[in-house]
Amino acid sequence: MATLLDFCSLVRSKNAGPFILTFDFMCHDQTAYEALVATGFLTKGLFASVYGTDPDQILVVNHPGALAVKVSLPRPTVQGDLHDTDCYAGQQYAPLMDMELPPAP
Repeated sequence: MATLLDFCSLVRSKNAGPFILTFDFMCHDQTAYEALVATGFLTKGLFASVYGTDPDQILVVNHPGALAVKVSLPRPTVQGDLHDTDCYAGQQYAPLMDMELPPAP
């Protein structure tokens, strides 16, 4: 089975303001981008289950021209809150990295 690093040269998470968490999945090339999208791995359901968010509040956008997929969702805690363990959201992608992706159809 493949992981995100088999498709992506860059996987990152960051803040998009104090209330929104965003992920960028930038693929190696056109073939990798098409294969990643074809797996159907990066879904609202995945992010809802991993980050405890309502799927209706998650935005998944494919950017074929940039060979990238962007996912945005509400931050679990507001940036800078007393209970915020990752103020810059730079480590939020970590739970996704070891997950095995299904094969593309």
